Amino acid sequence: MFTRYKEIFWVGLIFALMVTDATAGTATGLPWENPLQTITNSITGPVALAISLIAIVITGAMLIWGGEVNDFARKLIIIVLVIALIVAATNVLTTLFGATGAVI
Repeated sequence: MFTRYKEIFWVGLIFALMVTDATAGTATGLPWENPLQTITNSITGPVALAISLIAIVITGAMLIWGGEVNDFARKLIIIVLVIALIVAATNVLTTLFGATGAVI
């Protein structure tokens, strides 16, 4: 009686181990990988470079010809300028040296 249960146990264990290998070998990705890859390409691609260059020009003009800008607005302008420079730096490094920087 117990030998029959032992046989069933061992056969079930072997099948369970085989299924684990079969599921680990599949090449399908998770459902949210393609949209995230699209967003990553958009953030690090030519669209991001164009937006960052426009932001650099606009924030530079606001700092130069801004006139009476209070301290909060000045800090906000500088934050936008720094973010634009970070995005542009990633694209410039990739273009010039073939190296990749941090993607934000």
